[in-house]
Amino acid sequence: MTVENGHAETKAAAVKVTNEAMVLPRKAPGKPTCPLITFDLPYMTFYYNQKLLLYKCDEEFGDAAERLKHGLAAALEFFYPLAGRLKQDEEKVVYVECEGEGLVGAEVIEAAAEGVSAVELAEGENPALLQKLVPYTGVMNLEGLHRPLLAVQFTKLKDGLAIGAAFNHAILDGHSTWHFMSSWADLTRGSPAISLLPTHDRIVARSVRLPLSLPASALDHELADPNGPAKPLVARVFSFSESTVDLIKSCANAGLPPGSKPLSTFQSLGAHMWRAVCRARALKPEDITVFVIFADCRSRVDPPMPDAFFGNLIQAIFTGTAAGLLLASPPEFGAGMLQQVIGAHNADAIEKRLEEYEAAPKLFYYSDAGMNCVAVGSSPRFKVYDVDFGFGKPERVRSGSNNKFDGMVYLYPGREGGKSIDVELTLQAEAMERLEKDEEFLVAKA
Repeated sequence: MTVENGHAETKAAAVKVTNEAMVLPRKAPGKPTCPLITFDLPYMTFYYNQKLLLYKCDEEFGDAAERLKHGLAAALEFFYPLAGRLKQDEEKVVYVECEGEGLVGAEVIEAAAEGVSAVELAEGENPALLQKLVPYTGVMNLEGLHRPLLAVQFTKLKDGLAIGAAFNHAILDGHSTWHFMSSWADLTRGSPAISLLPTHDRIVARSVRLPLSLPASALDHELADPNGPAKPLVARVFSFSESTVDLIKSCANAGLPPGSKPLSTFQSLGAHMWRAVCRARALKPEDITVFVIFADCRSRVDPPMPDAFFGNLIQAIFTGTAAGLLLASPPEFGAGMLQQVIGAHNADAIEKRLEEYEAAPKLFYYSDAGMNCVAVGSSPRFKVYDVDFGFGKPERVRSGSNNKFDGMVYLYPGREGGKSIDVELTLQAEAMERLEKDEEFLVAKA
């Protein structure tokens, strides 16, 4: 599933593939297989997660590409499930094979788009070109049965290069994605070791062996979607400065009764987005709207899992209300709903959700997120602008079009640093047009 952006585009530039190769781990993996657990399986019918980092640099592209591939081989030694391939055993239990024919490595594509600069791409809006800088658009995770689980593309630009990466989401979540990216960058810069060794013993988090019946193909699953083909969508990045984020948070907290638990930045900004999207969609007062949070469960499970846990350890948590009530109430109403549902998602709630899925495994569609939804993934806590391959900090970090459905939000730290936040939001075109004119959302008078 892909998205377009309705803004004026910079001058189009051709992207020409110049080389393709497979990169294997520097050393043989420590274990021949890696199990997928209940936390992983819901993402089999999502799509490869795509990340794009834009860099300015003076280094010769060929030299930079060789350094990146050398660092990638070193990183795959530690993050070896990304070099394997999905398999199902005779009981239909899904796992990653990391030896023999299953050890396929990461796919590496080299390309050139020398008619455009990193700065132009970072500051402009050219979705068609940006999407050509990341691999595996429209590739579903279950295709990892036949494809590499990681694909990367290095593209030569007028003044630097782009690094696009596509990760099989059944293998890892956002936390693990940026653990890998920062480790790969460190090794590429010449570090002799990585700062945090990943742990691959997933069954410590969940030991249930769960058979899963998969569709014959990604297309079969898409055609069975009860909601039919996806509608055209528009993606847009809204940058909120530190002062604006502080204002949104202070407004949400201003109306709380004395002694109340303060609302966090996430809860305050989440409610701010939720209310704005409801206005942009022109929902009726009685229309139900749902807010979804893809929450990291590492610190919530019992026993807690370490930051080094490599895999998926997230769950989607939901809250909802009538659009009229949300909009008629002060900001702390929506923010308080988010605070409540986040606080309630403890180890018992996680266990209950796991048991429910194991009793009736399901292959999901985007519509399962709920009615008129706003769904938030990624986190401004991920240090995406610290990912330095030797070129300095990225000019911009973006997501590709995969997994962007109506109402999907990716949060990133702002490039200016501090508490600034970039909100990457996807909506239908008419709603996005309204949102871009919503001064309350943009905090134009801040």
